[in-house]
Amino acid sequence: MAGKAWTDSGETHDRRGLKQRGRGEVRHVPIPPPLVRMLREHLEEFGSVEDGRLFASERGNAVAAPSCSRVWKRARELALVPEQVASVLAAQPYDLRHAGVSQWLDSGVPAPEVAARAGHSVEVLLKIYAACIDGQEQEMNQRIMRGLGEGE
Repeated sequence: MAGKAWTDSGETHDRRGLKQRGRGEVRHVPIPPPLVRMLREHLEEFGSVEDGRLFASERGNAVAAPSCSRVWKRARELALVPEQVASVLAAQPYDLRHAGVSQWLDSGVPAPEVAARAGHSVEVLLKIYAACIDGQEQEMNQRIMRGLGEGE
């Protein structure tokens, strides 16, 4: 949702494809089995709207930003300890995307693969997420040593 002042149509939501991609072009993003299970459980319990969206307003429309903000604020209060609630941790739903991409990098997924899954160029990925791969010097040194036939 961008708001009426920011869309080409004058509506709060633009109906369009993926950014910087041709009409009908898709981006395949494999979903790990634990997340597939969670998604299937959610769909089994709550279903989806006619057009396939997981979440909708009571009338079946897109959920308005103020509603999302209220629910997100309450969810943070229930899920986090008070110090975390007072911090910027998961301050908005979009932060979950950042957390997911960071987790992929921390898990050792190569940057080109992470970039493809996130819809970034490798350059943009490393510019935004470079800090996520800091602090792993010892592990990287061990990998280099194993690659040279040394160590465990």
